[in-house]
Amino acid sequence: MIDIRPVANIVGKLVATLGAAMSLPLAVDLWYGNPHWQVWLETGFLTVLVGVVVAMTTRQADKSLTIQQAFLLTAALWLVLPLAGALPFMMGAPNAGFTDAYFEAMSGFTTTGTTAFPELDGLPRGTNMWRGFLNWAGGLGIIVVAMIFLPVMKVGGMQFFKSEGFDTLGKILPRAFDIAGEMTAVYCGITALCTLCYLFLGMDGYDALVLAMSTCSTGGFAQYDASFGGFIGPLEYVASFFMILASIPFIRMVQMVRGTPGPMWRDVQIRAYLRWTFYAIAVIVLYRLIWLKADNPLDVIRETVFNVVSTFSGTGYASTDVTQWGHLSFAVLIVVGLIGGCTGSTSCSVKVFRYLVLFQAIKAQLRRMQSPHRVFPLKYDGRPLDHDVVDSVMAFFTLFMLSFGVLIVGLALTGLHPRTALTGAWTAIANIGPVWGPEISANGSIHEFPTSAKWLMILGMYIGRLELLSVFVLLLPRFWRS
Repeated sequence: MIDIRPVANIVGKLVATLGAAMSLPLAVDLWYGNPHWQVWLETGFLTVLVGVVVAMTTRQADKSLTIQQAFLLTAALWLVLPLAGALPFMMGAPNAGFTDAYFEAMSGFTTTGTTAFPELDGLPRGTNMWRGFLNWAGGLGIIVVAMIFLPVMKVGGMQFFKSEGFDTLGKILPRAFDIAGEMTAVYCGITALCTLCYLFLGMDGYDALVLAMSTCSTGGFAQYDASFGGFIGPLEYVASFFMILASIPFIRMVQMVRGTPGPMWRDVQIRAYLRWTFYAIAVIVLYRLIWLKADNPLDVIRETVFNVVSTFSGTGYASTDVTQWGHLSFAVLIVVGLIGGCTGSTSCSVKVFRYLVLFQAIKAQLRRMQSPHRVFPLKYDGRPLDHDVVDSVMAFFTLFMLSFGVLIVGLALTGLHPRTALTGAWTAIANIGPVWGPEISANGSIHEFPTSAKWLMILGMYIGRLELLSVFVLLLPRFWRS
């Protein structure tokens, strides 16, 4: 039987930390003279109390983690922390029901960015600051999980990065704190730099901080119903730069800070991501200029760069109505959303690394058909690919596409329009953000969705953010017996 005390101890400490973080929206509402600050005081105290009690009652637990406990911890964090994060949405503005509040918190922590609230403009500033913080905390969490836990859990081929993420299992926590500290320092530095850039280009401090948190987490929660539509111009290029930066492996940025920039420039995943982003932008720009005969080339380039990067990175900001760009543009956006950014970043979806491995496997198989007796070793970035990595990647692809299809059918059965069901499943399991369809409100909200559809999307966001296999393994009876 698995000892859950080490898992509960860590979860309790993080719940208490999240409660302490509610002092940020509390300070914002106090600064702007909004009496809503009292809600943050109450929910913060309650959350800290629960977290401290859980942590104290399990403090004698062994500090090392087994593989089973690592799986359980990863799954538990993204279930429990959204519960705590949803509490202020129910006890204060927008006074949401449990489903909408939990959906919003899950969307924040998974850096999906889809909102269940019918109006954002009228919310207290502290509430929108909290939404941005949920994005930011979720982005930091997934960086640490991706580089520490997923490689040793061999999820989706991530064991290939075991040496870069540091083999820490067995005594995972002491070394993990060192790694997490470096990752956090880089993450905070990028967020601070993004905030300063937004301030320099005319945003006020509140807008700059909220949008910097959701930009650098590739989360996409904006504080206005128009999303990023109120900040068109040079700000779109700045946001695009930081969304791309957040979509590359943070371990490369840590190495660069340490004075070793070489791995950043040589990383085939980063080069492929930048190259594919350029291709997608070029296709849509040419299509809009030549086929749709758009008037202003500079506006077309700016809009396309921003919205393609936003979708490719999984941020999900919108600065214009991309559904007016024609069928080819819409198809390109769907495809890039199903690719996503790089492993070890805040980005989401399948990830560039897995597509590169898939292409290598297909290429090798075609060669074997021509020369059955020859051996064609698979390599990635000059390193040999073990069969277990390739098998793990193939299993991930199969499960991802199967889950995607099942989610589409499930959403359609709730009564949603087929286009809404398709994009709802797409945005949930790939953690992207926007949903398009007749049931969507003017601010992109899914507030009018049936309750069953919202819970299906919550499930999709959850399993998608945790790379599917790390959740589905918990359903095996053998897991609990080992």
